[in-house]
Amino acid sequence: MDKLVKAVTKDGYFRIYAADTREIVNTAQRYHKLSPVCCAALGRLMTAGVMMGAMLKGDKPSLTLQMKGDGPLGMMVSVSDSEGNVKGYCANPRVDIPLNSKGKLAVGSAVGSGVLGVIKDLKMREPYIGQVPIQTGEVGDDIAYYFMQSEQTPSVVALGVLVDTDYSVKGAGGFIIQVMPECDDEALTMLENSIGGIMTLTEMFERGMTPEEVIKYVMLGFDVEILETTDIGYNCDCSKERMERAIISLGKEQITEILNDTGEAEICCHFCDRKYTFGDAELRRFIDLAK
Repeated sequence: MDKLVKAVTKDGYFRIYAADTREIVNTAQRYHKLSPVCCAALGRLMTAGVMMGAMLKGDKPSLTLQMKGDGPLGMMVSVSDSEGNVKGYCANPRVDIPLNSKGKLAVGSAVGSGVLGVIKDLKMREPYIGQVPIQTGEVGDDIAYYFMQSEQTPSVVALGVLVDTDYSVKGAGGFIIQVMPECDDEALTMLENSIGGIMTLTEMFERGMTPEEVIKYVMLGFDVEILETTDIGYNCDCSKERMERAIISLGKEQITEILNDTGEAEICCHFCDRKYTFGDAELRRFIDLAK
């Protein structure tokens, strides 16, 4: 089981989240047969999503991250909640493009230019919807830009996925450091010095560092208090009942067309590729229930 850790510095200047998401990204890989660059991109987005989900308050809130770029990967989606559940998909999961000039997976090129959307459903009257332009497509930079522009919270966001030669995931995770309003210039300078020379996330994965160890490492010199440790995992909550509601929402006319054309309907879940089939009798019942 993967793990997410929440922490604060005892002076109240910084809030920190760190997550190990290796199994989450491996599960997405198994469901979607992701190419290495798609695995890295979606893995980063889900890692950000599960940490941002942990920031939510309220009764069963949810967070949706959407990256709509003009690159070959297409749209990417991550859906998470405050209890450590996350799921995701990308429109073109098998896209493969050359490595970038540094010999790394070219996530930014695969994503391209476009918009990052953040939807927070706090189970109130209307969900909160925020949008910012994609900055680099590398995901971490874009999440940090969203925090600054939409929530006025300066943040350090580091996300990474290490894909093995057999396309399995050797390591995945990241951290978010958020600057609190009380923070002074001296503490900011100290943080900049602390993170300025740190090893890459890939190196941290290869050393097998836990989220707690990552927090202590990146916050060197600060007195850090671990607040909470949560088990996290890839969890798709699709069901036949949900798919029934989706078909009924199409309306009588469209369901009748499906019935006359094929006599059955098949729906595939974007998040886990599970297929649901509805036959003649079920479609006729849906027609009676639809508007």
